[in-house]
Amino acid sequence: MTPRTVMAVGGHIGDMDLAAGPLLAQTVLDGGRAVLVALTPGERGHPRLGVDEYREQKIAEGTTFAAGIGADFHVFDDLSDGFLEPTDDVAARVARLIRQVRPDLLVAHWRTSIHTDHEHACTVAERARFLAGLPGYAPEDGERHGVAQLLHAENWEDEHGFVADTYAPVSAAAFDRWREAIGGQAFARGETYGFRYIDYYTAQLTMRGCLARVERAVAFSSGDGSRVTMLG
Repeated sequence: MTPRTVMAVGGHIGDMDLAAGPLLAQTVLDGGRAVLVALTPGERGHPRLGVDEYREQKIAEGTTFAAGIGADFHVFDDLSDGFLEPTDDVAARVARLIRQVRPDLLVAHWRTSIHTDHEHACTVAERARFLAGLPGYAPEDGERHGVAQLLHAENWEDEHGFVADTYAPVSAAAFDRWREAIGGQAFARGETYGFRYIDYYTAQLTMRGCLARVERAVAFSSGDGSRVTMLG
């Protein structure tokens, strides 16, 4: 894969860690830059811990995960899990990051989900992409940057209408790096509501690899679906 800069924007810490983490790990191993953005900590996702305690835990886990795969990490810890709104204020913050990072590829949630935070995070990412490249917009936030490509990640909560049309091969080294890092997140280990996230996404990597004729792959949707392509 040609070295590139990839930015993945999720609704909560853990979303893009699972859905795009293997691609981010591969990007770093290929000599590129990976940037992980969570629009909220995801602090309301634990049935036993209080919101404040789990917020601290999630931020620590997200920081450790990003370090484990070699990615930069940003979390909007002033925004609240379950109450993310797709406002221009939030989109402007992401647009500012886009201008700083200057990614070639932006990864977002799919447009429909059982979780409104995911839908709103997608809207924010798409709007931020537009604002970051808009001539004359907020020159104090840096030089405008047009992101060449936006892809939607495959997430088990965002499956309605999702059609995979883009595959990114994941090497054994990238998988191992991702698998070790994601094991540090309690929810991914199934310790919150019991869903076997790591098993699910590991199996999905294998299944998508079969379809892409490689050992493992991450699947994305361009929203077009007219033809199947490979990243790299």
